[in-house]
Amino acid sequence: MRRIRTIPVLLLKNGGLYKTINFKNPKYVGDPINAVKIFNEKETDELILLDYNASSDGRSIDYKRIEEIAGEAFMPMAYGGAIKSLDDARRVFDCGFEKVVLNSVLINNPGLIEEIGNIYGAQAVVGSIDYKKNLFGKSKVYTMSGGKNAGYDPVEWSFKLQSYGVGEIMVNSIDRDGTWDGYDLDMIKKVTSSVTVPVIACGGAGSVSDLKAGVSAGASAVAAGSMFVFQKKGMGVLISFPSESIVYG
Repeated sequence: MRRIRTIPVLLLKNGGLYKTINFKNPKYVGDPINAVKIFNEKETDELILLDYNASSDGRSIDYKRIEEIAGEAFMPMAYGGAIKSLDDARRVFDCGFEKVVLNSVLINNPGLIEEIGNIYGAQAVVGSIDYKKNLFGKSKVYTMSGGKNAGYDPVEWSFKLQSYGVGEIMVNSIDRDGTWDGYDLDMIKKVTSSVTVPVIACGGAGSVSDLKAGVSAGASAVAAGSMFVFQKKGMGVLISFPSESIVYG
């Protein structure tokens, strides 16, 4: 039997905690520090903190704010958003994070993976793949918070990220973000069959059964946003985490 990592994904915007649907219309859901304290009590495995639209808005990293958030966490944390250089990554690690999540920067500077990995280890670098289907039903990788088509197929890009040296890959469906409709299991299967590094499934989870389905599809970890910050679909804010132990054979 094995226990799979279950990871809440928190979206940071202007210092507050938000949630999106299809990467759009961010809704304020509270203070991230309060959320982290609750996740501490729930004994959450890990947390991923992403600064929403930081790269597309041209904002720099709010080191003071993310250090405050990381300082409250009793679990490992990963941070993503506006990381453009080794120095940016170093400062994020100095703020108390164990991993960095890289997305848009890798299209033009994939060598950053190796730069960071050489110092902090490959396990500290997560390559994030956001993707959605085009008008012809073909899945394409998007950067800049879903605003720019990178031209890559997600499976092709995942293989490239592995070759560049990432320690982990997060696969996030823009089409399913915030929908509670479950993961894109077909894509998870394709990506996990193409790479050997751990894969985090993200985008669409709304129940424990969805999390288990993600693992059955090959994911090494399962992540979600709405499921952990709302009571139910269409209902109010309630920071939560599954009370039952998510164990897989």
